Amino acid sequence: MSSENAMKSQPTSESNGTTAQRLIILEPGRSERNYWHDLWHYRELFLILAWRDVSVRYKQTVIGFAWAIIRPFLTMVVFTVIFGNIAKLPSDGDVPYPILVFAGMLPWFLFSGVLSDSSNSLVGNANLISKVYFPRLVIPTSTAVVALVDFLISFSMLALLMVWFGFLPNWQIIFLPLFIVLAILASIGPALWIAALNVKYRDFRYIIPFIVQFGLYVSPVGFSSAVVPEKWRLFYSLNPVVGVIDGFRWCLLGGQSPIYWPGFLLSLVVVAFFLWFGVRYFRKTERTFADMV
Repeated sequence: MSSENAMKSQPTSESNGTTAQRLIILEPGRSERNYWHDLWHYRELFLILAWRDVSVRYKQTVIGFAWAIIRPFLTMVVFTVIFGNIAKLPSDGDVPYPILVFAGMLPWFLFSGVLSDSSNSLVGNANLISKVYFPRLVIPTSTAVVALVDFLISFSMLALLMVWFGFLPNWQIIFLPLFIVLAILASIGPALWIAALNVKYRDFRYIIPFIVQFGLYVSPVGFSSAVVPEKWRLFYSLNPVVGVIDGFRWCLLGGQSPIYWPGFLLSLVVVAFFLWFGVRYFRKTERTFADMV
């Protein structure tokens, strides 16, 4: 019996004091119509899972939240040396190269964190999925909170770095929350698709680290996307992270890092497509998770 077809009985009291059994039938297709209402109904479960994931991430660690600072800081140092000092790639305007790199790493680590954690979330919660019904979409989306917490901690490091170099953002920073949401949406679509595939094909847990590592170097994290030749910039923007990173830099660095609007609009289209495709594929295969996980 699948999760879409189930029935159960509940006791009801009648006027004569006797107890009768009331039959509740969950029909195929009915849960589909009420799915998004159920998703809102289980919002407390979303918060519980998110808090559990955050506490597990930093439980029994020696330096705790400092890991969210050490990793981007060391990556910034390496990229600054390789791309800024050795390769001599230009920065955007007079922006110090470490700030350019850190402003690109923030959205990348947010994107890769959501992608990595969400992709393995269903397999990691196999016991919960096999025992009780709830919209499975709650699990991969709740893991995004962990990456968001890491992002906020890393952002404090960027703020200190900008103060150190005496480089302060302009009015464009008010749009930063919109690009944070865009970074999460850009990662949720592929994450839902891969999470559903990972339930059936466990090999994907080995593929995800490779994709993340490869994407770090093909995305404009350690360099400005302006160094890409003009004739290739639109094609380069098929990588949805390019538009997200350019948007972050525009918010944080202002006019020093202008947005390439044709590429940015193309990135938005790619993000929207993967979000639609990821949700669609996830919903299509969701009813089989309990049997396969």
